Amino acid sequence: MTRHTRSNDWGFPRWRGYGSTRQATQVRLCDRDGCDRPGAHPAPKSPHSPDRWYFCETHAAEYNRRWNYFEGLTAEDAAAREAEEKRGADGYRQAGHYAWGGPGDGSRSREEMRALDVLEVEIDAGFEQIKAAYRRLAKANHPDAAPGDAEAAGRFQAVQAAYEVLRKAEERRSAKA
Repeated sequence: MTRHTRSNDWGFPRWRGYGSTRQATQVRLCDRDGCDRPGAHPAPKSPHSPDRWYFCETHAAEYNRRWNYFEGLTAEDAAAREAEEKRGADGYRQAGHYAWGGPGDGSRSREEMRALDVLEVEIDAGFEQIKAAYRRLAKANHPDAAPGDAEAAGRFQAVQAAYEVLRKAEERRSAKA
């Protein structure tokens, strides 16, 4: 008669991974002599070699500390390679205004930047300027000021939504301070 033992998932099969086994997973240890931490950071054993050392984070940092990118090159070759690398990096720096977050100093989110565009204010506008622009645009596009104008009603809703985004962001900033 075989004895039934309880599984490690306590009867919840969704906790079990697909193809999982009950065997312990093998963890590669750091290749540094005497280190018993996991070696998750590969480093080449020699230039142009597929062989790798596997170090823990501390020993990988130690291994790379004195690494010289230009080792083995003449001074002219090193200068030419450095100029080429710099030229490529300069291209990215020149295209910095196409960054993910759009213009600004990074203190405002993309939604806030769009809201500032809707309210027709500058990027660095203070909340008082934002409030004045909201009042001006809301008054000009209010459905009571332009009855029957569907375009004005749409602009009014956009102005309201933009102001709400900026008002909530201002409240978050003042709560942090």
